[in-house]
Amino acid sequence: MVSVGISNHALWLGLLIAAAACAPVGPYIWVDDYIAAAEKEPSQGYRIAVGDVVAVRVFGHDDLSVRQRVLDDGKLSVPFIKEVQAAGLARQALAEQIRVQLKDYVNAPVVTITVEETRPLTVPVLGEVAHPGHYTLEKGSGVLEALASAGGLTDYAHSDRIFVLRRQSAVVRIRATFAALSRGQGRASALRLQPGDCVIVE
Repeated sequence: MVSVGISNHALWLGLLIAAAACAPVGPYIWVDDYIAAAEKEPSQGYRIAVGDVVAVRVFGHDDLSVRQRVLDDGKLSVPFIKEVQAAGLARQALAEQIRVQLKDYVNAPVVTITVEETRPLTVPVLGEVAHPGHYTLEKGSGVLEALASAGGLTDYAHSDRIFVLRRQSAVVRIRATFAALSRGQGRASALRLQPGDCVIVE
């Protein structure tokens, strides 16, 4: 008679694999809900990103007008007010922020912002993809283009655990499934990647 059993080691290994497959993925928002919420907010147009070249002009004050590339910390240096946060803001929001801070030095300042050069869209693609790394994509690219650049999913990838990490006022984890992305289901294929985004496959 042959006795069939499972060693303690194999049992624990099986339990760990099962637990990993069912492990919580942390806080996130489904892509359909994220886009639905974004559509309710008034559009402010292009948001300034690290690496963009921005011209700050103060009407009648050439000495306060500057043309700079946004630094890695997302800031610009403006005379009198020193550093100002620029990355993540629309042009109008940055102009208003500078205008308010200049009021102590200039009477009724009029500030205009021009984005003279935008940096290439470079997105890190990490996790269970064939070739993790940073990829330069065409502006307006979506998650599928990023995954294709990284060689697609590995055999160990959870096809329903594809995340875009986006830095806003806080980091937002936007979740999508490969099926929705590849079949054009829901709003997944409408999500356009932005400078500062990171794609992670678990």
